[in-house]
Amino acid sequence: MTQRAYYTSDELTLSTHVVRCTPMEDGRFRVELAETLFHPQGGGQLADQGTIAGIRVEDVLNVEGDVAHVVGQAVPVGSVEIAISAEVRALHARLHSAGHLIANVGQNVGWLPTKGHHWPGECRVVFERQNGSEPLTAEGLEAAVNALIERDMPRQLIDQQGVRSVCFGDLPMHGCGGTHVASTGVVGPIKVLKLKEKKGQLSVHYDVAR
Repeated sequence: MTQRAYYTSDELTLSTHVVRCTPMEDGRFRVELAETLFHPQGGGQLADQGTIAGIRVEDVLNVEGDVAHVVGQAVPVGSVEIAISAEVRALHARLHSAGHLIANVGQNVGWLPTKGHHWPGECRVVFERQNGSEPLTAEGLEAAVNALIERDMPRQLIDQQGVRSVCFGDLPMHGCGGTHVASTGVVGPIKVLKLKEKKGQLSVHYDVAR
């Protein structure tokens, strides 16, 4: 099973080991690494981009609980250098972290966060209305989240009985396998684009400054 180094490290390069390189039906190759910095697609977040031995990684997937790296040519078994695209990682981490902050603000006024989708250009957090939920506006939510960002609260990562959990500052912990900024100030200002409520579910659409 591949060790997910990105769970505890923000490094973008790593010396690791190719355990297996398997041909796929479409002519590409599935590479399994002993340890990886590549976040696979899942949990509402797109996969990291980068290279293995200088070869572009075309996809990163969760397959049966393991991380599969898809490349266009075979990579020999043995020692290898991997590198993550800094620009793509930074954007994904900012978007995902902003989603956590939106979820925390909504939860604080009685809305239950149930789903997050943090893809560039289509980010949203979905809440379910609870008894006593307070009204939310795009302007109020945006102001509250940007106030948390301005506090530049540090990220906290812990392992709770085998579950990786994350929070910022003294905000509540949430189980999450994604990548996040080191402190909220890195997110930069967010914009709440719209709120859409239907059948007791509220979708908050948002973006970060580019």
